[in-house]
Amino acid sequence: MDLSDLRGKYLGQIGDAADEASLEAVRVAALGKKGEVSLKMRELGKMTPEERQTAGPALNALKDELNNAIAAGKASLADAALAERLKTEWLDVTLSPRPTQQGSIHPVSQVTEEVTAIFGELGFGVKEGPQIETDWYNFDALNIPAEHPTRTEMDTFYMKRGEGDDRPPHVLRTHTSPVQIRGMLNDGAPARFICPGRVYRADYDQTHTPMFHQLEGLAIDKDISMANLKWCLEEFCRAFFEVEGIELRFRASHFPFTEPSAEVDIRCSWGGGQLKIGAGDDWMEILGSGMIHPKVLQAGGIDPDQWQGFAFGMGIDRLAMLKYGIPDLRAFFDSDLRWLKHYGFAALDVPTAHGGLSA
Repeated sequence: MDLSDLRGKYLGQIGDAADEASLEAVRVAALGKKGEVSLKMRELGKMTPEERQTAGPALNALKDELNNAIAAGKASLADAALAERLKTEWLDVTLSPRPTQQGSIHPVSQVTEEVTAIFGELGFGVKEGPQIETDWYNFDALNIPAEHPTRTEMDTFYMKRGEGDDRPPHVLRTHTSPVQIRGMLNDGAPARFICPGRVYRADYDQTHTPMFHQLEGLAIDKDISMANLKWCLEEFCRAFFEVEGIELRFRASHFPFTEPSAEVDIRCSWGGGQLKIGAGDDWMEILGSGMIHPKVLQAGGIDPDQWQGFAFGMGIDRLAMLKYGIPDLRAFFDSDLRWLKHYGFAALDVPTAHGGLSA
């Protein structure tokens, strides 16, 4: 069987093919079901064993050669097409980049960083905890009795339990105070840390949302008093609001987890409908505080006869509203890019106590 003419014919057509469609036509004519080489392969059955020993390897070699030539032709055509594209598609890397829209930091994230930076300068660490808590961490360990109104489903989100599930009930934490209990149990005393994070309560209006952000802190040692608490909060407010003339007023109050307890007001004015911190004859409540209740210390594994401390709590969203003039808390969660562009902060302006918070 002389295959030299067949070989020369199809190798020539492959070399002359100008595009992939032409190459495919050559492949079908030579190697398709009815192609010339395929028909030659079918003739092997009619040959004697001796003839097949010679013709079989020759046909297989021709088939492989044509397949390789077609693959090489396709690769060559692809390279030529890419080279042609590169002649028209190019980029001058020396040109100035196109202007891009820069993202911004949400006010809640910004204020959280500001508060963390300030308390970090005062020697407080940062602790976080789970947002789904048992009612022991969220209520019992904090000296909140079973009949307290905050433990009802009108105020607290309880996790659904299956029928026959006798495990302790779980809730979406209503404050970050459970992190204080976990911190005391893990590290003992002395202690000094803050607990920022999301909390959940069944409430929704202009100044309340079902999910908001809170920051609580505590300091425990053997000689801590209300005087230390007052100094700490004054230093925080002076740094956060960036006003030297800060004046705080402590009003007696009641919280189950502190004794004595105090609401903290800051001096301000509302002249012309605009809030001004540090001046005027008005007072505005900004946080709650007090000395940690002995039962809370005991729940945290700390002996109240040897140690004492103070605790405080404040709303991060509320602090952002006061400092940056945001009128409606619900706007924090509307995902309105126009609002975020107006109230947002540059991503690289990281707040520090010494370099400035909101510059």
